[in-house]
Amino acid sequence: SYLAASLAYMMVKQQDAVGLATFDETITAYLPPHATSPYLKQLLLMLQRLEGGKGTAAGRSLHLVAERIKRRGLVIVLSDLLDDPDQVVAALKHFRHKKNEVIVMHILDPLERSFAFDQDATFRDLETAEVLATQPWHIRTGYRDAVRDFIDRYKRDCREHQIDYVLLDTRTPFDVALMEYLSKRERAH
Repeated sequence: SYLAASLAYMMVKQQDAVGLATFDETITAYLPPHATSPYLKQLLLMLQRLEGGKGTAAGRSLHLVAERIKRRGLVIVLSDLLDDPDQVVAALKHFRHKKNEVIVMHILDPLERSFAFDQDATFRDLETAEVLATQPWHIRTGYRDAVRDFIDRYKRDCREHQIDYVLLDTRTPFDVALMEYLSKRERAH
């Protein structure tokens, strides 16, 4: 939310139009792009009220957002991307097909990548409430391999379709992550 708010603020200050779409299993809120300060306040309020959803259907939701966008522009996707990569990548390609520039900011918690749990653990899915009890050391290697493959797949597919991909860690302060990305992007162009 803070990262999205910062990006929106920067864009409106540059007099660029900014919109917002949030989703879980479907689009939960949508504000079409505008470039005014009162509109920015509305967008920030929407971000402030965000709550975890049920499940997720990122691919389907992103396709719906792509259909709503009427003018070419910059599309920034902030997500953990924990959904079927085939469907998500197809939706990202939909944005590109409509001639949008696309940046994917893949946001993961460090434990989602390392699975560095030292004791027996019970995991509860925040979206579905499904519970799984396990001994993390028994599945750690396989889990890490699967997560690495998952991330590599998004990196590869985004690169193949001229989509900027940025892997972000929730421990990194959002302003640091944003500045690192913007300076990298500046050097590339």
